[in-house]
Amino acid sequence: MSDDAEQQAEEIEVLKSIYEGDENFKQIDDKTYQYKYIDGEKSFILEISWGPTYPTEKPNFNMDIFYNQNLLPSTKQKVLSIVNAEAEQWLGCAMTYTLFECLKEHLADILSEQAEEVIISNRVEKIEIDDQNDVTKKPEKKEQLTKSQKRRAWDKAELGRAGEKPRGYDWVDIVKHLSHVPHQPAS
Repeated sequence: MSDDAEQQAEEIEVLKSIYEGDENFKQIDDKTYQYKYIDGEKSFILEISWGPTYPTEKPNFNMDIFYNQNLLPSTKQKVLSIVNAEAEQWLGCAMTYTLFECLKEHLADILSEQAEEVIISNRVEKIEIDDQNDVTKKPEKKEQLTKSQKRRAWDKAELGRAGEKPRGYDWVDIVKHLSHVPHQPAS
């Protein structure tokens, strides 16, 4: 077993014991780990993947996770620059725990630029915020049709694919007519 593999095996045990019960830590596989950083309403996930020669060489850092889709590119760049600089100092040593903890120390600074805007899909609702921070919801308006537009749409719907009206479309009229015809007893 190589020296790198031995250090990786030891680090796996250490990480499991340190982060046991921590809901923000997640082990994806034997060489990939994620940590979720939360500061109030803002949060992001850093993923660290070990290469075959880790810790002799730096691990790979991934911020392109679906969870981070609302993170500004400048914020992602700041996270990556901090962990890359820290990783350079710890080459040859187990560093995953150190990198995760380093970001915890810089969390407020990292997320200071991140906007607190919430992106809401236009098709759900539009939200307006007035000067008193009250939130009012405006539902989308439905398309209004004139009587003639409704009539034309109804006539088109009544005609089948061949341009003929469907079977039984006038049965109500026939029943109505028969109810007005005087009943004659059979002789």
